[in-house]
Amino acid sequence: MDRAVTMDHYKAAMLLSGAGDALGFRNQRWEYNKSGPAIHKELEELGGLKNIKAELPDWPVSDDTILHLATAEGLATGKKGEELLHEVAARYVEGMKDMEGRKPGPSSILGVSQLRPGEDGGYRVPYNPEGTGCGAAMRSMCIGLRYPKPDQLLSLVAVAVETARMTHPHPTGFLGAVASALFAAYAVQRRPLTTWGVGLLNEGCPIARNFARGRGYAVDETERDWGYFCDKWQWYLDTRGISNGVGPPTWPDSYGPAERDQAYETFSLAGWAGRSGHDAPMIALDALLGAGSDWEELMSRAAFHGGDSDSTAVIACCCWGLLHGTRGVPEGNYARLEYRERLERSGELLYSLAH
Repeated sequence: MDRAVTMDHYKAAMLLSGAGDALGFRNQRWEYNKSGPAIHKELEELGGLKNIKAELPDWPVSDDTILHLATAEGLATGKKGEELLHEVAARYVEGMKDMEGRKPGPSSILGVSQLRPGEDGGYRVPYNPEGTGCGAAMRSMCIGLRYPKPDQLLSLVAVAVETARMTHPHPTGFLGAVASALFAAYAVQRRPLTTWGVGLLNEGCPIARNFARGRGYAVDETERDWGYFCDKWQWYLDTRGISNGVGPPTWPDSYGPAERDQAYETFSLAGWAGRSGHDAPMIALDALLGAGSDWEELMSRAAFHGGDSDSTAVIACCCWGLLHGTRGVPEGNYARLEYRERLERSGELLYSLAH
């Protein structure tokens, strides 16, 4: 891991998150493939990761990167408070016009259709008991880039909760955004990976709960639906033997593509691994814990599995870029990526605002 975080790390975080998205998505082909072993076989037939040039037309980014860019570019304006929330809401509305072939999820489509940026309270949508998906988690890493310091934790959580609830008002959905933002901030802070999950449960979630109570929006529904996210994360940390924040993690004896598919399914809400707000960042962290500084291993675990593979990759690769930059990443995986300039520019702007 590189010790000091530089602007290049921020640019790598945004760029590699997009690369992970495009690679895990494979133009809809791999996101909807339920078999990790089958994906690995196709990868081998393509000549392996080092042989893939992630560029148009075959490797577009998905809805994940479009909405991550919307969040990042909104934050990069430097606006704060209500003004920032209207700005981000407006960018989500704009981003949904760029979804041809990118497969946005139902909660994202519904939520954005209900936004009225610029109107009083127009960044709020009605409570959606189905809003448990990963659509907020996958677009919120950049919030950790904007508010990376420990003394900015309240701002990080507030912005993560409020921007997430624009489409995912259910706590399983919006706490996923808190997790992604927090993990990116922890990467900037160089906190040991084994402490990230404990930090989420002990720092992020309690602050998010107090914040949600204080905002007076859908408080009863939020309280009613609160428990699942935290309970599942506690279960995961216990499973990996890192509930005290100390490593090394405990791994199954065999943990190849087939075994990971089975394990990730046990993480999931309804059998589709990485589909929900709690397990997209969970699989991302699992991959980061297991891959170290090895990009190919990270992608094997985070992007090439039989679940919502682009959403788990977008989170994992953003954090990995913050830790390692682009070192060891085949240039073809990102050199001509769709929206590369926007991704790197937003990284530069967020670095300037945060430092």
